[in-house]
Amino acid sequence: MSNQTTLAQSNIYREIHEQPAALRRLLENSRGAAAELAQAIHTRAVTHVVIAARGTSDNAGRYAQYVLGAHNQLIVSLATPSLFTIYAQPPQFHNALVLGISQSGKSPDIVAVMDEAQRQGALTAVMTNAPDSPLAEQADHVIDIAAGPELAVAATKSYTNEVAAIALLSALLSEDEKRLEELDTMPQAVARTLAASEPIGQAAQRYCYMNRSVIIGRGFNYATAFELALKMKELTYTLVEPYSSADFLHGPVAMVEAGFPVITVAPSGVMQEKMQEFVAAAARRNAEILVISDDDALLSQARTPLPIAPGVAEWLSPITAIVPGQLFAMHLAHARGYNVDAPRGLRKVTETR
Repeated sequence: MSNQTTLAQSNIYREIHEQPAALRRLLENSRGAAAELAQAIHTRAVTHVVIAARGTSDNAGRYAQYVLGAHNQLIVSLATPSLFTIYAQPPQFHNALVLGISQSGKSPDIVAVMDEAQRQGALTAVMTNAPDSPLAEQADHVIDIAAGPELAVAATKSYTNEVAAIALLSALLSEDEKRLEELDTMPQAVARTLAASEPIGQAAQRYCYMNRSVIIGRGFNYATAFELALKMKELTYTLVEPYSSADFLHGPVAMVEAGFPVITVAPSGVMQEKMQEFVAAAARRNAEILVISDDDALLSQARTPLPIAPGVAEWLSPITAIVPGQLFAMHLAHARGYNVDAPRGLRKVTETR
């Protein structure tokens, strides 16, 4: 049996390629629950959102900060669970929506945030792949992200479905039919991105001995930088740090020397000009540039281009932009001989307090 055949039989390979079907399932089955939550947000005159999440789900929360802020004028913050579980000094939620995002719905610290929100009488909601979980029991509204069973330790399809669920809520909140139509195209866009990603397996071989890197994203794709950095760390055991392009230029850019790998997430949109400027700056320092984009000019500047499907609205591009990153991390881990389904020292459900 060849190595490629073995990889194709892994859970993570299958789950990455299940993402179009998983997204379609979410959009077909969870719109009603998301619409009910949108109505409750209007009824309760919610002015801000507090998100309780960890790991991959926390990265989906970063996307929510941008999309709910830009499209719905809501201030979105990430909760600090240790204020609830360790310091026992929770903040006052007042007229907030407290939103728990979790694949498993089992982490005690996230449950504790939701429990306190219920005690204070705040509007509560949960997005989870386990609608019968302890976390879901603490919520007024539950949106099943409908990703289906996810067996690999590293989250893939549950992340894209969490991002899509947030996008769905945002579009319903603004009652924007155009954005809902754009969202409905995302299963096909992810399928097209997967079809364009076959060369990634060969490209990953070049980076077998890479021991450090940075991932740059900005705007809606700031979340993508964090999620891809997490995938690289947990699958390949590489020291990878995420930055916005603006923050990176305020000091960390000093790390860049000839051959330093810089992965830039730069889909088409209003942020593209800034990302082009960043890639040019990295090139002047002779960095090893990898680019995730649908823009041919940007891809042509990369030593390793990682294309995504064209024509995706910028606000939804995190759903496609993470896919080449998932594949790159998986192929690099496989090339290094690591177990892509069970990274060392990790479990599927991490319960923190």
